[in-house]
Parts: sequence; structure tokens; C-alpha cells
Amino acid sequence: MEAQPRPTAPADSPALGSLPVEPLLTSEFDVDPGAVYERLRATYGPVAPVGLLGVPVWLVLGYPEVTEVLRNESQWRRDIRYWRARAEGRLPPDWPLAAGYEVRQMMFMDDEEHLAARRTHHAALRPFSGSPEGWELRAAVERYADELIALLASESGTTGFADLGAQYTRPLLLMVTTRLFGCPVELGDELVMDLWRMLDGGPGAGPATGRALASFTRLAAHRRARPGDDLTSYMLLADPDLTDEQLGRELFMNAVYLNDITGNMVLNTLLEVLRGNATVRRSLSAGQLGETVDRAALANPPVANMCFRFAARDVRLGGFWIRAGDAVSPSAASAHRDLLAIGSSHLVGSAVSTHAHLGWGAGPHQCPSAARELGGQIVSTAVGRVFDHFVRAELTLPPDQLPWRSGPVVRGLRLLPVRYELSPGHAKTPRHAAPVPTSPTHTPDGQAKRLLSALRRLMFGGRD
Repeated sequence: MEAQPRPTAPADSPALGSLPVEPLLTSEFDVDPGAVYERLRATYGPVAPVGLLGVPVWLVLGYPEVTEVLRNESQWRRDIRYWRARAEGRLPPDWPLAAGYEVRQMMFMDDEEHLAARRTHHAALRPFSGSPEGWELRAAVERYADELIALLASESGTTGFADLGAQYTRPLLLMVTTRLFGCPVELGDELVMDLWRMLDGGPGAGPATGRALASFTRLAAHRRARPGDDLTSYMLLADPDLTDEQLGRELFMNAVYLNDITGNMVLNTLLEVLRGNATVRRSLSAGQLGETVDRAALANPPVANMCFRFAARDVRLGGFWIRAGDAVSPSAASAHRDLLAIGSSHLVGSAVSTHAHLGWGAGPHQCPSAARELGGQIVSTAVGRVFDHFVRAELTLPPDQLPWRSGPVVRGLRLLPVRYELSPGHAKTPRHAAPVPTSPTHTPDGQAKRLLSALRRLMFGGRD
């Protein structure tokens, strides 16, 4: 039987480059991205042409279309070498989003290369699931959370004002990263400072990114010579052929996701509780922390618009023909609006949409199951410790006046200001504390104090 010819876009169908596109990243998008998504849908349907910092791409808005892009790996590729505009030299030489896509690591691989990298990640993360290493990590997360809240109490008292971003969530995730990756104490301050600048995307972000990549490459070399019970060492054990540079790139992107994506999930969950989201609060009141996080991720996903996929061949999607090599960005935030509409219908239960959120992605490039389990555990623990310690917490700004970091991928809070009251036992011992192995040069308490010292410098005037 002869193979059927591949469909090609009709000659009279509009190409992406021929369409007038409106810029996505505007002041309106910063304030109310949902209104922008709805306007684009009303104008174009479930797929819309938009401009990202001067480069035209397709924004995929509908849930069925987003899941099609995420799940059909043979049609929608992650490797940046499929991008026709890049191959033809049509990207601006200083386009600010290019650097991240050029870091060659698992997220931007396809087929067997991608599967091999996932197997390495699965093997390296497995020791942190249902094992002493996993219990010790959870105990460390709780201890770090308690130490940060104790620091808040010592700085501002048991009642006062705090930014749960800068004074809790972001330092907590940086501390967890340092422990999980097995960073030696000497690298701690440097790593923390550069990740903070990198994640902020300020004027020093470019050089900070280079320094962070170099730091993770040095970390790979350090752990190759001195293996331990950490993710870096386990990755080397799973794939000894990894070069220091290759492993450094994987650690770099894992650190970005652990800090930015997982951190946003913590902050977004806290926000949904504090702003009065009834379904999120109901789950929290029932003690269902995992369900609380899922419902918050549905209402406010940590990755608003996912990284590009590239069409392997011409295909019709929504109301348009997408040409081979076109870039598409699947919008989880827009797709979730479909799920929320379904969940609010009297014809279905709210649980139908709760477990279909795209906070961890979907399809072959979804976060590995071990990473989802670990990330979910970190988020649940971080959120749970806040509500264990705080008798009262309320926003000091109306929800519609909170400042957001609205970029092409992430929509995360710049700060989460609250007025709080701590419970009398705010410095109590973590509930699941377990003995944590120590060494004379790498004690958890000593590491935390060094990190807290660095973070305090950042909080109080040490930032670029």
C-alpha cells in the first residue's frame, strides 16, 4: 500500500509572516492577560498570531488544541533546529528569548535523545521517592521553612508585615535547590546570588546566567570527584558518560524550574487561598494539600504560556494552516479557562477539571513523574508550613493591584505582601523531622545559616 502524501498548506492560506500581528506583551497583558486571551479568541479562534518582542509566533489558546500540540511529538517538535525563522537567520541577533532556547538540554530534545535524558532524570530522582533520602529532604524543607518564619519573627515580630515572596518562598526554594543538588558550602552564596538575579531578569541577568551555568558545570566536576547522596551525583551514576558541561546544563535548567516554576506554584497557591478562592480554601480546610495545589494550579498555572513547539510539517490547527518550521506557544493559562468553564457547569463535577490542569505540562515532555512527585511534595510542604504557623494572614493590597512578572512564559508574582499573626509555637520542630546525616564541612544548619545570611543581604539592599 502506498503511503498517503502529507498534506500541505493551500497556496492561498495566509502564512504567519504575512499576517498583521499584535504584540502579546503589553501593559494590558501585564494587568489582565485573561482579557487579552479572550479578545484573541474572539478575533481568531483557538489559535492566534501574535508578536513576541518583534518575532511572530502562533499562540494556541483552546484546551483541545493545546493538548494536541503537547501530546503529538511527531508533529510538534521541541528541538530549536526545526525553527525555520532561526534557520533562515530571521531572528533579531539580540532577541532576548533566544539564549534560553540555545541551552542544549532535555527540554529541547526529541525522540531517543529525549527519552535517554528522561531515563537519566528518572533514575537520578528515584532515590528521593519513598526512601530515607526523600524523607530527609522533606524534613529539610520543613526545617528551612521553620527557620525562615523564625527569621521573620525575629526581624518583624510575631505580628507585622511580610513579603511571602522575597522573605519566604524564593529563599526557601533556593535553599532546597542547594541541598538537593549537593552544592558545597563554598558555592552557596554565589549560586544563590546569581540565581536570584537570573530569575529576576534584571540588568545583570545575562552575565548572571553565564556565571550560573559555569557554577553548575563546576558543581558537576565537584560531585564527580566527591559523590554524595544528591541529585548531581545520582545523575552521574545514572549516566557516567555525561560531560561536566552537559550535566551543568541539565542542572541549570532544573534549578530554573525548581525555583521559578515550583516557586510560582507555591506563591499562586498562597494567593488563591488569601484572595478567597472558595474551592481552594475548601480543599485546604479539609486538609487536602495536594488537592489545594491542584486547584490553585488550575486557576493560576505557574507557566502561563509554555515553551515553543515547532511544526515538523504543514498542519491545520484551529482556523489556520501552520507551516513546517513555524513556532507555536501552547497557552496553559488560556486552556485552563476552558476547564474552569466546564468545571462550573452543573452538568459535571469540579473534579473533572481539577486533575486535567497543565501545571506540570502534558504529553512526552511532561515533567517526569518523579519530578512531579518531588515538586508536589515541596509545594505542599511549603504551603502547609505557612498555614501551620500563621494564625492570621491577609493581603495588604487588593488582588487586582498585586505586581506580576508577566513574560512570554511565566506569570509570577513579584511580591506577595501580607499582614500576619504567628501562632505562639511558630518555632516548633518540624512534624516529620528525621535525623539528617551531617559531615564536619557540610552540616544542614550551617548551610542554612550561610544561605540565610546571603538572602538577607539580597533582601536589604544587596541586589544589583
